Amino acid sequence: MSLWDWTLELYSLPGVPEATLELQDRHGQNTSFLLWAIWAEGPPSGALADGAAAAKAWDTTVLKPIRQVRRALKPAFPPVDDSAREGLREDVKAAELRAERVLMETLESLAPASSGGHPALESLRAASAAWGTPAPDEALARLARALV
Repeated sequence: MSLWDWTLELYSLPGVPEATLELQDRHGQNTSFLLWAIWAEGPPSGALADGAAAAKAWDTTVLKPIRQVRRALKPAFPPVDDSAREGLREDVKAAELRAERVLMETLESLAPASSGGHPALESLRAASAAWGTPAPDEALARLARALV
């Protein structure tokens, strides 16, 4: 199963959306990168470093600016018509999802599924550390627990 399809299935599990949003918004992590690390069961260190570099560049250049626009379009924006604003917000949301998919496809090319053989929490810890300032262990564990 592709990383993208696997991720879509994960987001239907209770607690996964909330745990990933917390890691993204409160702890500065890239959830696509973290989920890839779990999917690959802890990619080899070289692939992890390459993945972190690619995800950081994509996050800064593409994902964060798109996300900022999407969030800015959430409240009313007088005198812009609400239905026009919401329509544009949906277009931006689709672009954000496409950008996340492009990143995941890129990461998937660096290490295939089940290539590392490590459990989810161990994979998350390694990926979070590779990202830079690691997220708190409890936030990572919350995501790992939601995957069961």
